[in-house]
Amino acid sequence: MSRTPSAGTPARPWRVGVAGLIGTTIEWYDFFVYALAATPVFAPQFFPSTSPLASNLAALSTFAIGFVARPIGGALIGHFGDRVGRKRMLVLSLLVMGVGTALIGLLPTYATIGVAAPIVLVVVRIAQGLAVGGEWGGATLLALEHARSRGQRTLLSSLPQVGLPLGVVLSSLVFLLVRIGSGDNGFADWAWRIPFLASAALVVVGLVIRLKLEESPEFERVRRGHTVRRAPIIDVLRAPRIWVPASGITIGSSTLGNLVLAFVLSYAARAKLFSASTMLTVTIVAALFWCVALPLGALLAGRVGRKRVLIAGTVGTIVWAYPYFTLVESGSQAGLFVGTIVAALCIAVATGPYGAYLSEAFPAEIRYSGASVAYGIGGVLGGAVAPLIATLLVASTGGLVAVAGYVALASVVSLIAVLTLRSPHSTTLPTQEPIGPLTEPVQDGTAA
Repeated sequence: MSRTPSAGTPARPWRVGVAGLIGTTIEWYDFFVYALAATPVFAPQFFPSTSPLASNLAALSTFAIGFVARPIGGALIGHFGDRVGRKRMLVLSLLVMGVGTALIGLLPTYATIGVAAPIVLVVVRIAQGLAVGGEWGGATLLALEHARSRGQRTLLSSLPQVGLPLGVVLSSLVFLLVRIGSGDNGFADWAWRIPFLASAALVVVGLVIRLKLEESPEFERVRRGHTVRRAPIIDVLRAPRIWVPASGITIGSSTLGNLVLAFVLSYAARAKLFSASTMLTVTIVAALFWCVALPLGALLAGRVGRKRVLIAGTVGTIVWAYPYFTLVESGSQAGLFVGTIVAALCIAVATGPYGAYLSEAFPAEIRYSGASVAYGIGGVLGGAVAPLIATLLVASTGGLVAVAGYVALASVVSLIAVLTLRSPHSTTLPTQEPIGPLTEPVQDGTAA
C-alpha cells in the first residue's frame, strides 16, 4: 500500500511546504557560499591584479552573473514548468545547482591553469544562476498550489523564502568553522574548497525529498482541462501590467539583502572595522532573526492583507537604510548587531507574503513562467548590481552615506511596484482567449 497521503490529508500541504524549504535552503547555500568566498578567495586567486579594487570588482561581477542568469533560467525552466509540471523542473534545478557548486570546489586557480580558471568559473556561475531562476518559482508554486485555504497559501508559500536566510546561516556556519579550523593560510590555500564540496551531500538529501513529492493539484487541473499554454512566456510578456510591477517588488529588499550578505562583509574587513569572524557571526545571527520573522510576516499578512505587510516592510527598508550603514561605520560591535538585525527584519517583513502576492498575480497556466521571470528580473535590478554599485560608491565617496541613499532609492522603486501590482489574478485562463483581455486581476484589499 502506498504511504503517500491522500488528497484529503491535512498534513500533505505542510509536507510539500517543508520540502520546498529544504530544497531552497540547499540551493541558497550553494549560491551564497560563493558570495562569502568572492572577495577573500576568488578575487586574488582567480582574478589577480595589481589593483585590489579591480580584483574585487571582477569577483563581485561573477557573483552578479548568477543573478543576471536568473530571469533567463526563470523563462526557460518556467516554460517547461508550465507545460510538463512543477516537480520535474524542481528536481532539475537542484541537480544543476549542486553539481555546479561541487565543480567550483574542484576548480584549479589562475596560478594553475591561467585564464581558463575565471572562464570556467563564469560558465559554472551562469549555470547556477539558471538553476536558481527556476528554483524559487517552482518551490513557491508547489507549496502554494497544495495549500487548502487562502491564508495557508500565504504562509506555505513563504517557506521557500525562508530557505534564503537558512542557506545563509548554513553557508556562514560552514565557512566560519572551516576558517577557524584551518587558519587564514590554510583557508586561502585549500580549505575554502570544503564548503563547496560539501554541497554534493546536501544535494543528494534534497533530491531524495523532492522525488517523493506529488505534482501540484492546480497544474493537474490545468492539464486535465487541456488549457496548458503552448508558449507561456509569450503570454507573460504580453501582460506588462502584471510582469513590470511584479519585477520591481523586491528590488529594494534584494538590494539591502545582498549588501548585508555580500558587500558589508568584505567592506568591514577592508576598512578594518570588524574581523571576518565577527562579520560572519553577525550575518548568522541576523539571518536567524530573518528566518523567524519571515513566516511571521506571512501570518500577519493573513490577518491584515498581503499588500499592507509588503508596504510596511518596504517602507522599513527606506527608513532604516541610513541608520544601518551609519552603525556599520561606527565600528561598534553592538551597533553592528542591532543595525544588521533590524535590516534583516525589514527584509523579512517585505518578503514574507511576497511569494503568494507575486505568484497569484499570474493565472495558473502561466504562473511558473511569470513568477520566475519577475523574481529573476527583480534580482538582477536589485541584488545582482548592488555589491558592484556599492563598491563604486564607496570608492568615489569614501563612505557609506551614498550607499544608504542608493538602498533608499531602490526601496522607493519597490514601494511604487507594490502599490501598482494587483493580485490575486483569476486562477483560470480560457483556452481560446489570448492573455491580453485576461490581465485584469482582483484587487487584494485586506484579505489574506
